[in-house]
Parts: sequence; C-alpha cells; structure tokens
Amino acid sequence: MNSYVVRVLNQLQETYPWEKEFLQAAKEVLESLSLLMDKETKYEKNSILERITEPERTICFRVPWVDDKGKIQVNRGYRVQFNSAIGPYKGGLRLHPSVNLGILKFLGFEQIFKNSLTGLPMGGGKGGSNFDPKGKSDNEVMSFCRSFMTELYRHIGADTDVPAGDIGVGGREIGYLQGQYKRIVTSNECVLTGKALNWGGSLIRPEATGYGATYFADEMLKAKGKSLKGMTVLVSGSGNVAQYTVEKVSQLGGKVVSLSDSDGTIIDKDGIDEEKLQYVMELKNIKRGRISEYAKKFKAAKFHEGKRPWGLVSAEAAFPSATQNEVSGEDAKALVKNGCICVSEGANMPSTPEAIEVFLESKKVMYGPGKAANAGGVATSGLEMSQNAMRLRWEAKEVDERLHQIMINIHKAAYEAAEMYGTPGNYVNGANIAGFKKVADAMIDLGV
Repeated sequence: MNSYVVRVLNQLQETYPWEKEFLQAAKEVLESLSLLMDKETKYEKNSILERITEPERTICFRVPWVDDKGKIQVNRGYRVQFNSAIGPYKGGLRLHPSVNLGILKFLGFEQIFKNSLTGLPMGGGKGGSNFDPKGKSDNEVMSFCRSFMTELYRHIGADTDVPAGDIGVGGREIGYLQGQYKRIVTSNECVLTGKALNWGGSLIRPEATGYGATYFADEMLKAKGKSLKGMTVLVSGSGNVAQYTVEKVSQLGGKVVSLSDSDGTIIDKDGIDEEKLQYVMELKNIKRGRISEYAKKFKAAKFHEGKRPWGLVSAEAAFPSATQNEVSGEDAKALVKNGCICVSEGANMPSTPEAIEVFLESKKVMYGPGKAANAGGVATSGLEMSQNAMRLRWEAKEVDERLHQIMINIHKAAYEAAEMYGTPGNYVNGANIAGFKKVADAMIDLGV
C-alpha cells in the first residue's frame, strides 16, 4: 500500500478509533487510491487525503419534541457537511435509533464520491437523528420534524446544502420538514429532494435507486456478454429501494425470489410478480407491516425468521438493498458457492470488507459497490433540483432515460478507471478512483 495512504489511515485510526463505520469506509476508499497515489504526487503535495477525509463542517444539535401524551422527548440531530468542492452538499437524512456521528460520517464520505460519479455538480453530505419513526403517530413524527428543521434550516439552502430522504425519511417526513422550512424562511426554494409530485417532486425519484442499481447490474453483465433475462435474483430489504429493484429486474426478464426486513426473509420460488409486488408496496408503505405477512398471504412462500436471504436459495444475481454490513464473509461465500455471478449494491456499504474480498477474489463475481451501483437515487435528486431551478417538470420517460444514461456513464467511468490503473473488472477501485479524481482536482483548483 502507498506510504501516504498508510500514514493518513493511521492518523484517522488514532483520531477516531470509535467511528468503526467511518474508518471502514475510509480504508476501503483509500486502499483503492494507493494505485493513483503511486502515479500522481500532486495529491500528497496538496494534502488532499487529509482534507477529503475531514468534514468541512459537522453540526450537532438537540431535538426536543412533544409526544401524544404531552411528554417532552429529546433526540440528537446531526448534519455532516463533508465536501462542497464541486457543488452544494447533497445527501439524505436518516432517522433510526442506530444513527450516530460515525455512521453519518461514513455515509457522507461515501456520498462525496457517489455524487461525483453522477457527473452532476453536487458535493457530499449526510444527516439525521437517533429518533425512531417506527410506531410513532403522524402527529409525533410531525412534532419531531418541525423541531429538527427549526435548527437545521439555518445550515441549508438550494445553493448550500440540499438534504433528501434515507432510512426512516419518506414522503411524509419530507413534507413535514419542507413545511417547517417554508414557514420559517417564507421561501419555496428547492431545499429538499424527494418531494411529492404535487409540490415540486420529480417523476421516477421513488424508483430511482432501485432502477439505477438494476441498470448498473445490467451494464456489468453486458460487459461480459450476459443479461438479467432468465436469472434468479435475490433482493434484501423491502423498502423503497428493494421494491423498485424487484420491479425493474422483472421488467428486464429476471425473477426475484426474496425480500426481507429486520424480522427475517421470505423466499418465494415462484417469483415476486407484479401482483405480489403491489401487495408488498401496500404492506410496507401504507400499512407499515412486517414482511412475514407476505408468507401468510401467498402460501407458496416461506418465511425464514431472523435469516438473511444470501444462503437460503441459489441465485445468479444479488441486490443487497437493506442496510450497511448485511452481507458477511460467510454470506458472500454462500452466494459464490450457489452460483452468484453479479452483485449490485442498492444499500450503502452493505458488504463487509470480508465479503468484498470474497467477491473480488472469486474472479467469477461482477461486484458493483454501492457508491456506483446505487447512485441512481442521488442522480435523480439532482435532476429534481434541475427541474425545480428551471420551473419545469419532465415526463417520466425523459427522467428514466436520463437516469439510465447516467448509470451507463458511471459504469463506463468505473470500468475504464479500473483498466487504466491495472485492475480490470475491479469496480471498487474504478469507482473510487473515478469519483475521487474529479473532487480532488477541484479542491486543488480552488486552493486551500
């Protein structure tokens, strides 16, 4: 490994030993960049690695709100504004009990390179709170969102920082957040993406991450003369990303046989067709139910309590679409053993370092890392920002075509960078190098 990279990694380990997820993400990116640092000294001369691994600004604040019993609750709120070299900070807000600064730094760091890969002028950021919307009434969620935005509003803006949704933040939460922002600043500017269609949202935005991950997988397969048609496919998760991955895989001729949530996994060997997918969408998006109910509705399916899908059935392609570190080294071995040749990450960093090592060493698996494969979501958020700025709304077909072309371009950039730096077919190295170069060169141009 390059000595400059080793030095920066050691500094990070000494400074933030408790931020495991951030250190994991930094190690994965910087190890890839060793190939670049060996050839180009300008990045060390300008201390780019030290600068790019430290957020430009980290905002922490309390979020007091009143529950339905009249009791005051207090949560912690965060916004990590990581890098704005190529555009305003852009990245989601996550509401989940597991949220802490280390997780948001990992997500914001990944977001820098993901946003760079889209080709759109967007920097990287991430935010959220340890508030759990699960089990809360609409009134309680609104109370929290209003309080959260009452502090956040002073740090964001259309040309400063444009948050979006993430785990725990869907259309309901975006609406409450935008409503409070509008009340405070009396402006209709595009300060959030993922908005409802009737007040500034973009067509295809809900579908974008799942569609994008599927398009990226299709490009990887095309590079090997293959396609998703006729393949058996595993998908984890059952939220927005998983749902639209199922839809697009089905449209491209694949058969998805799994979905999951924190309780376990359903396996439906007959495949999750359009009727079953509509049931899942109603179950998860409206009733906010558990995936185990699927097996009660469709008798051919089986629910595996506490299990992830990866070792339960053979499949040629896998789309981890739930959360970070959901695919272990053992899971990866099971996938390879069962004939998997394509992994496209719909979630952020869902594969552990051990799993990634298994995929890369197998030589049989085309592995699309999240920063490339799931960039369709933020790409379409960028397209939503463009539509808002122009006071226009594009038709679904136009947005989908633009999304598809962006994913083709991301694949091309990662594929060519991997070849250029001597690791053909390694999309981890390719995506990291391609995403980094654009941001790092901008940082040099802008000075210290």
